[in-house]
Amino acid sequence: MSHRVQVVTKHVLAPAPVASKEFAVYESGTHFGVTPDYEHKWPFPEAGPLAEKSAPPMCFPMMLEQACQRVGKEFALAAEKPVPHVLRPGEAPSLPWEEWSKWTWKDYYEDSRKLAKAFMHFGVEQFGSVTIFGFNAPEWALSAMAAMMCGGKFVGIYSTDTAEQVQYKVDHSNAAVMVVDSHAEFAATVAYIEELTCLNAIFCWGTFEPAVLKRKDGSECKVMSFKEALQLGESQGSDEALAQRMQAMRPGHAMGIIYTSGTTGQPKAVMIHHDSAVAQGAIGTLDNTGVLDGYPARIISYLPLSHIAGSLMDLLFPVYMAYTKNLHSTVYFARPYDLKEMTLAARLQFVRPTIFLGVPRVYEKMQARMMAVASTITGIKKSLATWAKGKGLEYCRNLQAGGSRSKPFMHTIADKLVLSKAREALGLDQCRIFIAGAAPISRETLEYFGQLGMMIQNVYGMSESAGIATLCHKDFNEFGSVGQAPEGLEVKLFKTGEKGENIEVPRCAPGLKVVPEENQGEICFRGRHIMAGYMANPRFGEEHVKDITEKNASTIDQYGWLHSGDKGYMDTNGVVRITGRYKELIIGAGGENIAPVPVEEAIKKSAPALSNVMMVGDNRKYNVALVTLTAEGATGELPGTDKLAGVALEVNPAVKTISEAIKDPIWQKYIQDAINVANNDPNVCISNAWKIQKFAIVPRDFSIQTGEFTPSLKLKRSVAEATWKDLIDPLF
Repeated sequence: MSHRVQVVTKHVLAPAPVASKEFAVYESGTHFGVTPDYEHKWPFPEAGPLAEKSAPPMCFPMMLEQACQRVGKEFALAAEKPVPHVLRPGEAPSLPWEEWSKWTWKDYYEDSRKLAKAFMHFGVEQFGSVTIFGFNAPEWALSAMAAMMCGGKFVGIYSTDTAEQVQYKVDHSNAAVMVVDSHAEFAATVAYIEELTCLNAIFCWGTFEPAVLKRKDGSECKVMSFKEALQLGESQGSDEALAQRMQAMRPGHAMGIIYTSGTTGQPKAVMIHHDSAVAQGAIGTLDNTGVLDGYPARIISYLPLSHIAGSLMDLLFPVYMAYTKNLHSTVYFARPYDLKEMTLAARLQFVRPTIFLGVPRVYEKMQARMMAVASTITGIKKSLATWAKGKGLEYCRNLQAGGSRSKPFMHTIADKLVLSKAREALGLDQCRIFIAGAAPISRETLEYFGQLGMMIQNVYGMSESAGIATLCHKDFNEFGSVGQAPEGLEVKLFKTGEKGENIEVPRCAPGLKVVPEENQGEICFRGRHIMAGYMANPRFGEEHVKDITEKNASTIDQYGWLHSGDKGYMDTNGVVRITGRYKELIIGAGGENIAPVPVEEAIKKSAPALSNVMMVGDNRKYNVALVTLTAEGATGELPGTDKLAGVALEVNPAVKTISEAIKDPIWQKYIQDAINVANNDPNVCISNAWKIQKFAIVPRDFSIQTGEFTPSLKLKRSVAEATWKDLIDPLF
């Protein structure tokens, strides 16, 4: 039975203006749903790349079927199985290609069908769910596609989720089947097996022990291997029943759920519908596939597939490219420990990806290691490297929007002698497309890689927009911005009027150092890519459904505008820059709205030995900062050790640990000097209220494991502030 709720949203808009033919016309109404069976509807633009004729709505299982027919013999998925052990710290060379396990596109399609029939055998219904818990693997991709094939949704669980979080997501998504990697994921699941009464089976693709889990109420949960599940689907599954499920599928149905990693309360279940991913595929391929010159794409999968960025890049884009461009991709799966053990470089050097997606933290770690190596070079080699990087930086800046795009004299020689060697050492010498997303990335990091010939395209979006909302185009890349809206998608900035109405803020001139407040507002977007809504589970009761409905209404207004919660401005070129997040703004003693990120980034720019800077000052009489230092083993997932690493060892060569640095006057001066630079820069601290008065060194780095980072490596400010309360309070 369908439980649909109609609401009046909080945002009231004036009548919509006459729109360009490349923008759809939205009527006033409710543009979201809350139940698992909701079919999303959207208006199409009349022309442009997202018009119905240009990018017809499709369901992804049908695309995979077509991809199988077009590029079926090519390799789609590859992984090292079993995963080899680390030989020594930081050393884990890849296996020879002949020892990798591989799936062709035909294998991918056929195994997904077998698995879909096994899911149906164990009770996955139309509009049901399959939860997937484990590090990226071919089995993850197969399970996601199989969940779609049987008319359901794939639901990723982060490897860092606690047993309680696992229990909530499995229960809330009504998962009848769960697919897990190995012992750790299995243990976290069965810890709450009594409460998971909807769960009928667990398929394990790693090591496991066969079992039948019996609950006190007499119900059972079957545990079997992934291989057995495929065999069961092939021998007992019904092709006719599967065909009926696929025929009943619509592009507006949800195909996946991305649980947002909020800092408070239970995560919200973002419903990604098939067409939102079609729109993302059209956006991504329009701007970038030509760069590949028709050659196959090589992608390394290492960012969580339970996050929208990883699922788009590794699961959905390859299928879309094979279907629309006859361009096959091979997704190579990294090892589960590659980020933790800092051995991702070995996989990059083997795969030689042609497309690389990294969150800022990954790029920053690469930069820190390269800078540490560079600091050991002396003499003629150092002079040559400095000269070459200078030529690279000049060319990089010429390639920025408005630049001459000309190569400086001797750049070709500099690239051949030095810059190309750096790209080769990273394993990124054949990469044509570099992408950064999921969190803010500093201009300094973008220029560092840009000088080496790696022009990173920054993208901005959120789970609720199924990924990309703006991007820096390859031909109009402006460092420090999040780029422009792709063709066919709308982006506007609004302030909220006295009656709750949206008031569009005017665009400002390009290149302003300080942007007036009247040109800043909330970044909002609209188009085919917007989510179907946050899903509610009717089993959880009327109050739950009402709560989720209200959250939807405060996020998507009556004309379809998704309100991001991010503050920023747009110039007359359509380039968007983010100045803060409304929920993260620090309210100063005088009522000032202070955006902490620009101040934090300015400090890190002057003090590269710092790993993280977090500004604290909300409802306080002034601002202070917590800083963490670059340390051995600090990967973002793990906090690392007490030992300093990289450029941090150069601040005071006599100091080797964080514990010593906390008491060291040279370190204190190093940090204070960087804070003074930021405080005295009027483009960073626009008034005294923005300045940082005191700081404290945290005895370890922030990490996912210790709770300060989300699984996508965003800073959880409230958690960090609570964790380090004893360090913060004495500063006031």
